Parts: sequence; C-alpha cells; structure tokens
Amino acid sequence: MNSHENGMKVIQARNVNDALLLGLDLFQDPRNFRTQDSRNGVTYEALEPVTTVYERPWERVCLLKKRDANPFFHFIEGLWMLQGRKDLAPLTHFVSSMENFSDDGETLWGAYGQRWRVHFYKDQLDSIIQILKTDPNDRRCVLQMWDANKDLGREGKDLPCNTNIYFKVRDEALQMTVCCRSNDMLWGAYGANAVHMSMLQEYMATALGVGIGTYYQISDSFHVYHNEVWERMKHLEIDPLTFRTQVKNPYDTLEKPQHIPLITDLTRFYSELEDFFEILTQSLISDANYIRFDQTNWVNTAIKDVAVPMVKTFKLHKEKDYKNSYREVMKILPTDWMTACFDWIHKRETTWSLTKNGENS
Repeated sequence: MNSHENGMKVIQARNVNDALLLGLDLFQDPRNFRTQDSRNGVTYEALEPVTTVYERPWERVCLLKKRDANPFFHFIEGLWMLQGRKDLAPLTHFVSSMENFSDDGETLWGAYGQRWRVHFYKDQLDSIIQILKTDPNDRRCVLQMWDANKDLGREGKDLPCNTNIYFKVRDEALQMTVCCRSNDMLWGAYGANAVHMSMLQEYMATALGVGIGTYYQISDSFHVYHNEVWERMKHLEIDPLTFRTQVKNPYDTLEKPQHIPLITDLTRFYSELEDFFEILTQSLISDANYIRFDQTNWVNTAIKDVAVPMVKTFKLHKEKDYKNSYREVMKILPTDWMTACFDWIHKRETTWSLTKNGENS
C-alpha cells in the first residue's frame, strides 16, 4: 500500500509487480506529482522522495505483459554488473538503443558494476563481504557509485543514477538500502533496478551465508516520462486500499513460483562470469563461438540454467527461427524467467508473422 511517512511516500510491495501497479496508482492522482520538463522530455515527478520496500526481492521478474520488459537484457546486464564490466557490446546485442547512453560508443561511463569492483581502486563488494563476515552488526558498509571528483558537474550521457547502497545483516538476513538521485519508475525503479539490485543482494547474501532480507529503494526524483510505455501502462488503475484482495500477483499464477538460487557454487561463480562474457563477446564477432556455450562445463544456475539458454533463445529470435527458439526458452529453469522470456518472444513472433503475412498478401 502507498503511505506518507514524514513527508516521504512509501510503497510497501511484495515484489516488483506489486510495486509497479502501486506506482502507477500514485501517478493517477495529480495531487501526488508535478509536470516537469527534462533533457529527455516531459515527466510527471512525485512531489516528494519515494521509498519502495520489497518484501520478496527475489521475485524480481516483471510478469505484467503490458509492460513488455526485456527479460534477456535485464538478466544479462545484471550478470554484467556483477562481473564489474563497462563494455557496451554485450548490452547492445540485446538492446541496441543502449549505445545512446555511451559517450565513446564503446563503454558506459557510469556502469554500476565497474564502480562496484574497479573504479575506486578496490573491489568494494569483496571488502563489504569481509567486513560483514567479521562483524555482522557493522553499520559502515557503504557501497559507493557516485564519484564527486569525476561526476559532479560532468557533462555526459551516462552518470550514475543510483549513488550508493547500504548493507547490514539483521535477523540472519542481508538488508539492502539503495539510494537513487533520479529514478524513472518504468525503465529504472521497477524495470532494470529491481532486477540488478536484487541480484546484487542475492550475490552478497550468498557470499555471507545469510538469507535475503528486505530491499529498500529510496528514489529522490521519482518520475515517469511521457513515452509509449507510459501510454501503454497508465490505464492499469488500481485502488491501493483494495489491491491486496482484488489484484492477483502474477507470481501466484506460476506453476513453480519458489525461488531457485542463482549461485550454487560461489567459488566458481566469478570465473564462470568471466568465461560467459568472453564467449558472448567473441560470438558477436563470429557465430562459431556459440558452440562454446555447450562445450563449457557450467555449474551455477545463473549461467547454466538461465544465461546460456537465454542467449540461445535470443539468437534464434534474431534469426526468426521461432520453432527452435521456443525449444530453447523452455530450458530456462526458473519459472519466472522462463515465462517472461516466452511471453517476450511470443509477442515478437506474433508481430513478425503479421508483418510477414501482410507482405505476402
């Protein structure tokens, strides 16, 4: 439910699907927002900061069909961040428009993963893991993404929107608070951020040997752009007072909604990330490299049962080989990711088939 606490809007949600519907409801009432111009077009901006509280952050996949989020891009970018990368090619393979955010056509200046692991001349993730292993009650574990020396006043296409993250262990579970200076609700907060940050939280919790606790997202400028996604989504109105009883959460409709851990062997996870992205980037140059996905002995679910079948599914989609694309998508083990990828592929096949038949008529 949406509520006000001390001048801040709080969206209490089970998962990203709950949050998105509740966020849409916030922007149905003009008393909650102002109309504001930005460098990327007109926005509705909430009058105050918005905090989203995720009770089940591992339910990170947007299953609302009208949103039509790209699950391939979201998941692969999450892995890309965990490895600490900033190269553009693995991302533009799934979403070509990502090149619009690059200053040099090759890298992303504000890449979160690179900030986590490289930019500040230390691996912040490893440091925080060691601190919390030594003292789970520590309150000084701040993961930094905003570099005041290099970002403040900089003119560029890509500055970090999420600025810092706080981690703490409470009741044998890892709580995470993400602070964001500027958060587009549809593409950022309840799009990419919900996936990437919850994957980070799961990685850190696994490394610490604790459960996944609550995920808090504090968004200073919480807004929506007047674009085609907003036009498609804005009619999904709900009443927050009756939301829990009248709107069925998409996760409850899945046959096997239980969480399948992404990391099954932490000692091999990082090396598998390196191998995966090496093969992926090389395969963008030569299709022959795709066979290495099958020749590599993957162990972790994130790679073996999600990323690899995703890459194969997406490749077949780009080749318009939908018969085999559907076969590959069914190999994605977690039901939520499989369902989202299936729906995304099916929509593209339907559009392509209508266009093809129209040309032949």
